[in-house]
Amino acid sequence: MTTTMLISIPMLILFFALMIGVGISCRKHATNVDGFVLGGRAVGPWLTAFAFGTSYFSAVIFVGYAGQFGWNFGLASTWIGLGNAFIGSLLAWTVLGRRTRVMTQHLGSKTMPDFFEKRYDSKKLKVVASFIVFVFLIPYTASLYNGLSSLFNNVFSIPYWAVVVIMAVLTGIYVIFGGYMATAINDFIQGIIMLVGIITVIAAVLSQNGGFTAAVQALNESKQAGPEFTSLLGPNPIFLFFVVMLTSLGTWGLPQMVGKFYSIKDESAIKKGTIISTFFAIIVAGGCYFLGGFGKLYYKEMVEAGYASDNGVMFDKVIPTMLSDLAPFVVSLIIVLVLAASMSTLSSLVLTSSSTLALDVVNPAISKKKQVSEKQSVFIMRVFIVFFIAISAVIAILKDTIWADSVFIAQMMGVSWGALAGAFLAPFMYGLYWKKATKASVVASFIFGTGLEIIQLCISVGWISVKGIPVIQFIFTNSLYSGVFAMLGGLVIVPIVSLLTQKTLPENVDEKFSCYDVKVITNKKDSLG
Repeated sequence: MTTTMLISIPMLILFFALMIGVGISCRKHATNVDGFVLGGRAVGPWLTAFAFGTSYFSAVIFVGYAGQFGWNFGLASTWIGLGNAFIGSLLAWTVLGRRTRVMTQHLGSKTMPDFFEKRYDSKKLKVVASFIVFVFLIPYTASLYNGLSSLFNNVFSIPYWAVVVIMAVLTGIYVIFGGYMATAINDFIQGIIMLVGIITVIAAVLSQNGGFTAAVQALNESKQAGPEFTSLLGPNPIFLFFVVMLTSLGTWGLPQMVGKFYSIKDESAIKKGTIISTFFAIIVAGGCYFLGGFGKLYYKEMVEAGYASDNGVMFDKVIPTMLSDLAPFVVSLIIVLVLAASMSTLSSLVLTSSSTLALDVVNPAISKKKQVSEKQSVFIMRVFIVFFIAISAVIAILKDTIWADSVFIAQMMGVSWGALAGAFLAPFMYGLYWKKATKASVVASFIFGTGLEIIQLCISVGWISVKGIPVIQFIFTNSLYSGVFAMLGGLVIVPIVSLLTQKTLPENVDEKFSCYDVKVITNKKDSLG
């Protein structure tokens, strides 16, 4: 047994025991729907901020995106992490945080599809939104497991399927027992691990290469990199811009991210949470992409391991290769870091998926025949948690074995983020701010966002060709480009369609917005009014 294994196994056992212990201790908070899904809308700033951050940044970023974009952009990939911090976190909290918390409580909505029904007076919108969540969150959830395989195989020689099953079972236990509160507390613990881990890894990698200055100089002089990989904007600024926009602005429309604002406790928690979340994103996202920027220093090792050649590079192997020769304790810490990052995002996704399907589709169907109690609703959500975890795990395992060469599954995972953000961002944000947003505009946004990504999927798989049409070809260069166009297009489509379809304006809109006009008493330090 290697030194790394001797250190890793006790750390993992302690980590797993802590996660399960938190889940069991939070059972008292998960006895009704409001407690199970939203933590009773009484979650403080630290837990909410860390829940937001850990749901945002999974092992996909640390292992996959950091390796891929660090290899393609060099040190300029750090801009992606900073964009995530200031657009995806700071601006998201500032623009959406308070208004989401106030209006969702006023309307009594617990999920994003439920918000669309109550804000726009349409049950059909809720059903359609629930279907979109179901279809596109499943492959997105399945993709989370991919970041684990390389590290666990290198250290423990454990089959990929076994790692997936262990992670799925442990996550399922604490989410089923403790609901949102268990998820939030565990996210806080996992977030601390991620912060310590990222800082430690960066320090170790830079030290391995003679320090920051020496590492930058080596990258600058490398035959595989060169000066453009240490420049301010890197070798491909346009592509970099699209990556920043999709990974940053996309959070504004993802139900598992916006849902964190539903549960925050009060005004003070929003202010503190904004700062904490931004700081967390700077360290974790900024650190991951900064680390990935040094990937080309390990080109020789990548070639020797069979991960790189003139035919291409296995991006998922870049970060594991960088870490392979570090001290055993650092490698052990990285293993726990990657596991924490994956489990935190997985728990958020399955809780969002299960609550959406249970509360917005299944419960209404059952209630046509008989009344569904709070206890029954919580039980149904727990059943769907098991279902979502199981189906995502099965897809992940099949993707790695039987469907290893399936372009469709790989591309389906790639378009998930863009489809969800493209469909939901505009109608949700305008729904919070603009009284004239109509039902028809929401339908248009749903069709445009998901339609664009379905076309992207068909092009990527090879079912459709757009060669010879420059503008269309540019939009569908890859899912990053089309995802950004889906989001930005929705922001234009919703106001235009709304102004043309005022007949579909929901009734009593003024009453829905009256929640923002309620008078509250506050301290002089918070308001000069």
